[in-house]
This record gives sequence, structure tokens and C-alpha cells, in this order.
Amino acid sequence: MNFQTWEPIYEAILDDFGFDRAGDERARDVFVGMLRAADSELFDVETLAFSGQTVAVAGAGPSLADDHDVAREADAVVAASSAARTLRADGVDVDCMVTDLDGTPETAIRLTTYGTPVVIHAHGDNNRAIQEYVPQCQLSSVVATTQAAPAPPLRNFGGFTDGDRAAFLADHFGASRLVFPGWDFDDPAVTPMKRRKLTWAERLLYWLERRRDERFAILDGRRESIDTSALPVE
Repeated sequence: MNFQTWEPIYEAILDDFGFDRAGDERARDVFVGMLRAADSELFDVETLAFSGQTVAVAGAGPSLADDHDVAREADAVVAASSAARTLRADGVDVDCMVTDLDGTPETAIRLTTYGTPVVIHAHGDNNRAIQEYVPQCQLSSVVATTQAAPAPPLRNFGGFTDGDRAAFLADHFGASRLVFPGWDFDDPAVTPMKRRKLTWAERLLYWLERRRDERFAILDGRRESIDTSALPVE
């Protein structure tokens, strides 16, 4: 994802939620400082290769319990946050975890010790988690990201929530098909803030499927109601 392409959407997200861009940039800079001071080298993200593969982008919704076979049958699994723990508990291998450390940070730490790449995202609200948990990770398995302008070694592949960022990551590294176990846009148990974030996740997946010329089954029956006004004109 080119940041110039992503930036207008990023600005629309900031405006919608009232988030502070400077907060994201401070979190990015703190993360950059931590990693530059580390002795270990980070995971070489360019070795991620999903070309020609069906990638399961696993969400952490309640339907994941019924969707394990979708993940198990995929060529690779990129799990959002606590979906990684749920899948592993059911014996489903996870090839990559995407997280802002808001949920199950212990899973992220454990996966890095196994050599599984974990994409850790810095934003304005998780500075404390970054500083607490990243030093416990095996940095040779860490990929660092930001939603602001990238600054080495932090990257920006696009996306806002853990789930849609996982989809943009899989797209960036060549996935030929994306499937979405464990996604529940209408989960009644989520908070109002989470519901608003899921609305953006849905919107961003709609944009991604158009960029890929692919139709995601989880958007079937929903496309007509998606507000696309903040999306770039294709």
C-alpha cells in the first residue's frame, strides 16, 4: 500500500472518530525508538509469501467456533488478535498474527518464541502496551506497523482494525484468494465503539475487494448499504 493512496482514508477515519494524528505519530516514534535500540533484528517481512494461495483472514468473532474448517482448509492463516489463540486451541496452525496488543498479548509473545511472525501495530491508544509487551517478544519474529506515515522499520500496509489490516497484509503479499472465518459485522455483544470500527472494517474490505477485482462472500447482501463516500473513486 502506497501511503499517498492510504492517507485520504486515514484522514477520514481520524475525522470520523476524532482521533489525534499526532498521537499515532508519537506511538510510531516510540516504537521506532524501541526497535532501533534493540540488539535483535526484526523479522524480514518480505519473506512473507502468499502468492497463489488461499489465505484465511481469521476474525475473532463468535462465528469463528463454527468456521475452523474454513481456516484449516486454507493454504495459510493470518489471524487477527485473539483469533490466533482460538484457532491454535482447536489445532489450527496460524501462519501470522496481526495485533495491536489490545487482546491476548500473551499469545503474541508466545508465537514470536515459536518463530511465527506477529505484526504488532502502534497507534495513539496503545503506547503503554507496546512498551510493556514488545520487550517480551522475540524480535526476530516481529513485524512493526503504523497507521500513520511509515518510518523505518515500521511499515503501513493499509487497514484500520486488526482484521482488515490482516486482509490488507495478505493482499500485499500476493494472496490469490481471501476467505474470512470468524467475521461478525452484526455481533450484538460488541461495544458501540467496536461497532463503529466494524463499520469501517466493512467499508475497507469493500474497497479492498474492488482493488483486487474479487468479491468477498462476507460482504454478500451488504454491499448496497455500505457508505462509500470516504473511499477513493476507482
